[in-house]
Amino acid sequence: MTSAHVPDHVEIPPPSLEEVSPGVFGYVQLDGSWGLNNTGFIVGADSVVVIDTCFTERRSRWFREAVERTAGRLVAARPSIPQGERNGASPPIKTLVNTHHHGDHTHGNWVFLPEATIIGHEKCREEVISVGTGTTGLFPGVEWGEIRVTPPSVTFEERMTLWVDDIRVELIYMGPAHTTNDIVAWLPERRVLFSGDLVFNGGTPFAMMGSVSGWLEALERMKTLGAETIVPGHGAVCGPEAIGEQGDYLRWLQEVARKGFEAGVGPLEAAREADQGRFGGLLDQERIVGNLHRAYSELRGEPRGTPLALGAVMPEMVAYNGGQMPRCLA
Repeated sequence: MTSAHVPDHVEIPPPSLEEVSPGVFGYVQLDGSWGLNNTGFIVGADSVVVIDTCFTERRSRWFREAVERTAGRLVAARPSIPQGERNGASPPIKTLVNTHHHGDHTHGNWVFLPEATIIGHEKCREEVISVGTGTTGLFPGVEWGEIRVTPPSVTFEERMTLWVDDIRVELIYMGPAHTTNDIVAWLPERRVLFSGDLVFNGGTPFAMMGSVSGWLEALERMKTLGAETIVPGHGAVCGPEAIGEQGDYLRWLQEVARKGFEAGVGPLEAAREADQGRFGGLLDQERIVGNLHRAYSELRGEPRGTPLALGAVMPEMVAYNGGQMPRCLA
């Protein structure tokens, strides 16, 4: 199922819906590069739970339209609803879960107000407030629309359980990893995992705001869940093999960092000297520079998630990218 909306960029497809389990949907925005994130939703008889929003107002409104259209059609088709009550109206979107604070997952939070209660990790709330709309300055040329900074209003530290009819949704803190505040949404009876950006399928992972070693530990925890289907933060819906591929990249990155650190060369030089090999086809390869800054921080013995100055790292990422700003087609 594909959205009726066609992006401005002809090189990317329109957003699409994939029903990964009955009543459980991934909303996929390929190619999954900067700003083209995935979201999802779970449809119950009386309410809908949404997982993450999008980078721009327009994309977030497209997403909400897709949720309401799909949920209304799905609920109206259920035989438990009397024929006379099948009016196609969507059940209310009562809950919105943020897997982490980055703008491509939270900028559209306000589009789901006032109906939805927004849930996230305690540090997610802190970071959404702290960062504000600062991300928009990194990607000139994007049509942002209106962005209202809207942090989670319900927060937790380690775990929280939601129910959508009889579907159990376990929210589990996994950070610091991609960021300091990563959570996953795990549906154990359906074996479906919404991983947020702990999985980039086809894209270069980005650990600059979290922890490389912590991310590897998070991946091991994710393996124990036994997911059969993963809706990643970016890229096509995948299986558990993507967890292993993510781990392979991060371990390779740690080795590149170790060699560069011991040789006394900076992250940019280490990135330029690195042979990306099997990882050379991943999108957004300039992220290796930010990743190496994080790995160097850990080699210096700094705590996981120690803030690194994006304003200092971004110019090096641009330099690695031949002087071009990161490609963002949102």
